[in-house]
Amino acid sequence: MSRLPSAPPSRCDHLLHAPREGQWHGWRGALLAAAALALSASAAAGSLSANEQLGKQIFNDESLSFNGNQSCASCHGPEAGWTGPDADVNVGSSVYEGSIAGRFGNRKPPSSAYATASPILHYTNRKKEAVFVGGNFWDGRATGERLGNPAADQAQGPFLNPLEQALGTPADVIGRICAGGYASLFKQVWGADACDADKVDAAYDQAALSVMAFEASTESSAYTAKYDHYLKGQAKLTPQERLGLAMFRGKGRCAACHTLEKGRKDVPPLFTDFTFDNLGLPRNPDNRFYHNADFNPLGVDSVALGLGGFLASRADYAGLAAANLGKQKVPTLRNVDKRPHPDFVKAYGHNGYFKSLKSIVHFYNTRDVKPTCPDPFTSEADALAMNCWPEPEVPENVNDTELGNLRLTPAQEDALVAFLKTLSDGYRP
Repeated sequence: MSRLPSAPPSRCDHLLHAPREGQWHGWRGALLAAAALALSASAAAGSLSANEQLGKQIFNDESLSFNGNQSCASCHGPEAGWTGPDADVNVGSSVYEGSIAGRFGNRKPPSSAYATASPILHYTNRKKEAVFVGGNFWDGRATGERLGNPAADQAQGPFLNPLEQALGTPADVIGRICAGGYASLFKQVWGADACDADKVDAAYDQAALSVMAFEASTESSAYTAKYDHYLKGQAKLTPQERLGLAMFRGKGRCAACHTLEKGRKDVPPLFTDFTFDNLGLPRNPDNRFYHNADFNPLGVDSVALGLGGFLASRADYAGLAAANLGKQKVPTLRNVDKRPHPDFVKAYGHNGYFKSLKSIVHFYNTRDVKPTCPDPFTSEADALAMNCWPEPEVPENVNDTELGNLRLTPAQEDALVAFLKTLSDGYRP
């Protein structure tokens, strides 16, 4: 057995993961402190601060891409719960095309809302097992170790990812920001010299911290779902929604990972414990990444190794990689059903295999009950028609204790779906 490396301590609140004393020095510590002040000021005012407004501008700026055609919002649309906003993409591959035509990522966009609550990636020892907590991206590779919050680390990734916004260097990003219509706001927030040529590295971190501030703002992480009003005594759940909540807490075992406990300072539940799990999800046969020959030489043999794949790249964590192969980040369930209109198709799971809440709930309930489909690339629609489920994309480390044979009735499945629909922001009691 591999010896477990020492786990760093972790502190977090719902807006910003605070640095440990002495952890950051110089301008990075000052940036983080400024971001924290901006976040708290905005929360108190109930409107966007200058820093959050700057983050919103960066988040929506299509010029920050190789062909000037893709922004963060292109894959994280507020109308779709801050995830994939194109129903035609969601119904098929679920992975989004980057700024350069023909280049696709390999996973569905996770929600960018509520992401700032995730702590810096670390692990805790539970029953002699290293359980990883925190980070961002499905595989946790945006650890938060660099900028003090995983959401800030994550914000820097897509700009330079050749499969996404595909810019070459931080200088390319900052050059476009400083040549754009909100350059004065960038200088207002981060100083008159923020666009100086010798400040590029600092400015790139500052831009990421502003995006993080927007993601933590009341516009993005709003806490205005029906369930939030229910907790305040301002709304009542229907009988079906109450049954769904009971299933969520009990027989459905959902709350084991999508926690219902309030956070620090009485923050409403985030519906995630920030851990990682391999749920045994099948491959998505429509995943366009399989055909990205220049970036995926394995073709259809490629699998999403999740946290384990990232840990293998780290000398300090490589010994724990095998035990975490296939594990993906437990997402928040907030806005899980938010959509611009009732017929809009959303995709679920790290690879977007499932096309409805009903379907993924049914999978959780019956994964280990139904026979295995003969073709591992069986689509969701065909699997439902054939009354089978394909084999897991990654067979190692599948969670077989908290899902797979929940013995829920069809009415209880429907009740769970009804409850999940109470988690969409924008509800007016």
